[in-house]
Amino acid sequence: MHSAGADTTNPATGSVQKPRRRVPFWDNARYACIVLVVLGHAIQRLTYDSDIALAAYLALYAFHMPAFAIISGYFSKSGSPTRVQMARVITDILLPYFIFEFLWTLTKFLVEGHADPNFTKPSWTLWFLLALGIFRLVLPYLALLRWPLLWTVIISIGVGYLPNVDSTFSLSRTLGLLPFFTLGWWLRERDIVSRLRLLDVRPWWIRLASVVVLAVAGFAAWNWIDVWKEIDLGHWLFYEDAYADLGGEQWWAGGVRIALMLLAVVLSAAFFTLIPRGTYWWTRFGQYTMYVFLLHSFVLYPFRESGVLRDLDPTWLWLPLVTLLSVALALALATKPVRWVFRPLVEPRPRWLFRDPDLAGREGHRSDPTGSRRPRPPHAPVEPRR
Repeated sequence: MHSAGADTTNPATGSVQKPRRRVPFWDNARYACIVLVVLGHAIQRLTYDSDIALAAYLALYAFHMPAFAIISGYFSKSGSPTRVQMARVITDILLPYFIFEFLWTLTKFLVEGHADPNFTKPSWTLWFLLALGIFRLVLPYLALLRWPLLWTVIISIGVGYLPNVDSTFSLSRTLGLLPFFTLGWWLRERDIVSRLRLLDVRPWWIRLASVVVLAVAGFAAWNWIDVWKEIDLGHWLFYEDAYADLGGEQWWAGGVRIALMLLAVVLSAAFFTLIPRGTYWWTRFGQYTMYVFLLHSFVLYPFRESGVLRDLDPTWLWLPLVTLLSVALALALATKPVRWVFRPLVEPRPRWLFRDPDLAGREGHRSDPTGSRRPRPPHAPVEPRR
């Protein structure tokens, strides 16, 4: 969405267009989601030695990536893509994927002394970048179907029965999370948020209920932690492995995924309900979630691999401390100096790659793959509709 500013003229029609005003809620939600992503990766090593950390980890993974997928779907278009939109799949998703996959291969070689370059197997966090690309590519086809949301749920459940659908091109995880992306698009397509005034009406009892829902999820994660360990719930929440690999050889194993998807939707709704609606000093960082997403893993890598995050006691001290540091890291990686240094990697604009160099995009009019749009310069031309 565009920020408020001067009127712009569409060169194709000559009509004056009023720029749309940014809704701070979505920037706040994007930033909150990316903080949860950083936090989940930061506390992962703590879970080996602390049941409380593991409970927090499971409660977090029950909804944080589904919530991110919902936001991404909400800002995705299902119509026939324009040339500019097709080019952005290349510049905003594919190129950063190859750049950072190469950087991970180089990092592993320098640190570990060996590397196995394989661009079909995403390294660590890069799976979601590929997932976004696939989501964008298949959405126009899904929109042609009757009951697209139902079909994606069937696909997500069914793919778990197919052991040959694995992490190659992050396909298993992409198809597993596809319903959440489609749900986000469906909410926008049906104008549910506006019609139900979900961003305007938020009675105190709804906020209280959301706190209770999240608290109950946290309590359940901690109180039955031995059960979750036994069934390896953490891997179920990744939406990546086949049911048979998780011990779910029974015909009804898909029912577990249905339950987890319903849980994710409920927790995501509670999470979004608690997101502030106003503009704060940190709201603008929600426009730069891709910087945080792509860079934070390099910052965490030495801490995770060196064993520094193991055997940290007491948990009541270290878990809140790691949480605060995760918030600080998410803030730092979205700041202007970091963006200035890493922009060529995170937001490459190779004009030489395209027959029409303008397809590489303009400075100040860049699109975050998660749906955030940078503010348009006051006199920047409007892309004509096709």
